[in-house]
Parts: sequence; structure tokens; C-alpha cells
Amino acid sequence: MTTATLTLALALWGAGADLVVPKEEPLWNGDAPGAMGKTDKDRPTLTSYLPQGDKANHTAVVVCPGGGYAGLALDHEGKAVAEWLNARGVAAFVLKYRLAPYRHPIPLTDAQRAVRTVRARAKEWNVDPGQVGVWGFSAGGHLASTVITHFDDGKPDDDDPVERVSCRPDFAVLAYPVITLTGAPVTHMGSRKNLLGDNPDPKLIDELSNEKQVTAKTPPTFLFHTSADTAVPPENSLLFYAALRKAGVPAELHIYEKGVHGVGLANGSGRSPNDPVLATWTERLADWMAGRGLLKKAEK
Repeated sequence: MTTATLTLALALWGAGADLVVPKEEPLWNGDAPGAMGKTDKDRPTLTSYLPQGDKANHTAVVVCPGGGYAGLALDHEGKAVAEWLNARGVAAFVLKYRLAPYRHPIPLTDAQRAVRTVRARAKEWNVDPGQVGVWGFSAGGHLASTVITHFDDGKPDDDDPVERVSCRPDFAVLAYPVITLTGAPVTHMGSRKNLLGDNPDPKLIDELSNEKQVTAKTPPTFLFHTSADTAVPPENSLLFYAALRKAGVPAELHIYEKGVHGVGLANGSGRSPNDPVLATWTERLADWMAGRGLLKKAEK
């Protein structure tokens, strides 16, 4: 063993309980429902990032990276987000959902399964089944907003115990989300095409324009956007926030002046350099989560 290798090994050993080791697992045993093949793109997965030692506060978040339903920004909208959550005691589960040519309802099926899985395995992962949220970016924000407006209480007669569990998240975070699919200039047409195809049924467009699907049962939601976002205009967040207000759902919205689409945490990990103003959006999120009791360590 070289000196450098030994030094690294000792450093990792010294980190001990603080070292987070992500673990990727398939969402289903065997083929996923609707699978068109057996390659990686046909196998949705969930990667767990668990806070170590006594840091855990028993809150969990399923993270849905964006990418226009054609790709996944698994680094700055996945791994970096999971690490941010872990630093605050929150268990994170990064979802690799299926993309085009897969169409609706396949991505929603994957996201619902992810929420069910975290809730069904809550004891194993040291999380509270009543504190399972979802956080989505861009098209992943559309997927997250679909999950919080299209859910069920579980399928009691299903042979799979995971499917018997509710897929309704307890809270949501939507970062520069695609919300409405009604058309340009507000709709991100690439996401719509990848999710619904070239000539979608108008009824399906309405069903997945999620500002039209909010009810009093939609969970509390935090929204973040920027005025400078030309890819997914901030009107998407405004529409959803207005719908939440109308339905009496607790909601908080922050729109910053600067910042291009895809900034992630706005700390240099996304598409923009570290911006001390824009980066405060995560501070507002932490305040919101703390105010809802999601960062408070549960009593043993």
C-alpha cells in the first residue's frame, strides 16, 4: 500500500460514522411494469443517502432530477441535493425514473413506487412514514407536482406489500418546475412532447397540467423559481401557487430576479456560478422545513 493510499484509508476510517455511502436499488424485483426491455434505461432505481450516526431527524425526501423527460441531471439535481439534505439530518432517495420513449403514465408509476417504497421501508431506513416528501427540479418538478396531485391510499388487495402503501407525499419542494402542459409560451414543449408524444389527447393535457389538479388534499408545497428563466417561465410556479392558495393548501413561493434555468442549489453545482443572493433560496427552504417540523429531531 502506498503512502497516499494509506493516508486516504485512514482519512476514510477517521470519518467513520459521518461517511455517507449511497446505495442504488431497483424499484421492482424483476421487470418494472411496462418495461420495453432489460437495459439500464428500462430499470428505474432508487439511490438511498442516509444521514449517519445521531444526525437523523427521521424526515425523508424522494428527489426527482430534471432533464426534460429525456435525461436526468443526476449530479447537481440529484447527488448534490441528497448531500444537502443529509447535512440537515434528512434521508434522501434519488429517483432514476424512466424517460422517453417511455410515455405517461410510466414516469408517474416510477415516482409513486418510490414514495411507496420509502414509506414501506421506513423502519429499515430510520424515517417517519408520516414525513416522506418529494423534491423535483424542472421536468422532475412536473413529475413531483404530478405525484402530489395524482395519488392513492394504497392498493389493499395487491400481492406486493409495497403497493398496499399510500403514494401521497406529506410535503413537496418544486424547483423551477414544469407545471402546465397547455401550450406555449408558458409550457416547456420539449417536456410535453417527451412525456405525451407529438399529438396528445387534450384531456390528457388537462389531466397533467397540474395547476388544474390541485385539491385540499394536495400536500404543503414550497416553490422556487427565477424571473430570468426562459426555458421554464416562472408563470409555471405562479399558476401552481395560485391553485394551492385557492384550495387552502399551505404554500410558500420565492421568485428571484436573476438565475438561468437549471441552477440547482445555486451554490456552484448547477449551471450558474456561486451566487450569494440566489443561493439563499435553500436557506428559505430550510426555514420552511424547520417551521413545519421537518428538521426537528424526533424524540426517542
